[in-house]
Amino acid sequence: MSALVSGTEGYSEEAEELFKQYESFPAAEAHRAVLHLIPQTPCRVLDIGSGTGRDAAWFADMGHRVVAVEPTDAMRLRAMALHPSPRIEWLNDSLPELPILRNRSEVFELVMLTAVWMHLDEEQRPRAMPNVASQVAPGGTLIIKLRHGPVPRGRRMFEVSPQETIELARDCDLRAILKLHRQSTLEQNRAAGITWSDLAFVKGGLSAAGAPGV
Repeated sequence: MSALVSGTEGYSEEAEELFKQYESFPAAEAHRAVLHLIPQTPCRVLDIGSGTGRDAAWFADMGHRVVAVEPTDAMRLRAMALHPSPRIEWLNDSLPELPILRNRSEVFELVMLTAVWMHLDEEQRPRAMPNVASQVAPGGTLIIKLRHGPVPRGRRMFEVSPQETIELARDCDLRAILKLHRQSTLEQNRAAGITWSDLAFVKGGLSAAGAPGV
C-alpha cells in the first residue's frame, strides 16, 4: 500500500461513495465553463489528481492520449478497472513535487487540475506551481478548478485565492486567460455554500489583456 500523500486524507475511506458521486455526473457538464479551451483534435492530456478516472476516460473517448495521475490506491486501481483504455496511462505520482512526471521530461498540450490545488498548503503551493508548469507544452493550456467552502470531515483542504494562483502561475510563464467564480452545479453543494473558481492559463507568449473573465 502506498504511504498517505498529504492532501489525500479521507479519499481511501470514502472511495466507494466518491465513485458513485463523480461517475453519475457527466464530465462535459462538470467542465462546461472550460469546454471551449479543451482541444478538439487529439493531443496529449495530463490529468493531475484523476480520482475516479471519469475525466481521463472522457478525454480518451475524444481521441486524446491521457496520462492520469492519482496517488490514492483505492481511487487509482478502481479507476483503472472501471475505465480501461489503451489511450490512458495511469501513474502513482503526487504534488507538490511530481517526481515521476518530472523524470519523464514529457510535456502536454492540456494539463488539468480539478479540485486538487486547494489540497496544498501555503508552503506547498509555491513549490508545486513550477513543477506543474514544467508539464505544459509551449502554447499549451493549464486549467485549475478551485473549490471554496466548508471542508468535509476528515479531509485536508485550504482556502486558496484565485489571485494568488494567478500570480504563482505568472511567475512560471503561465498567462491567465480565464477567471470565473460560479456556484456549484450540484444542488447539495450549493446548499452547503460550496462555490468554484475556474482558472485557465496559456504557457508563454500570450497576453492576458482582454481575456474573458480575467
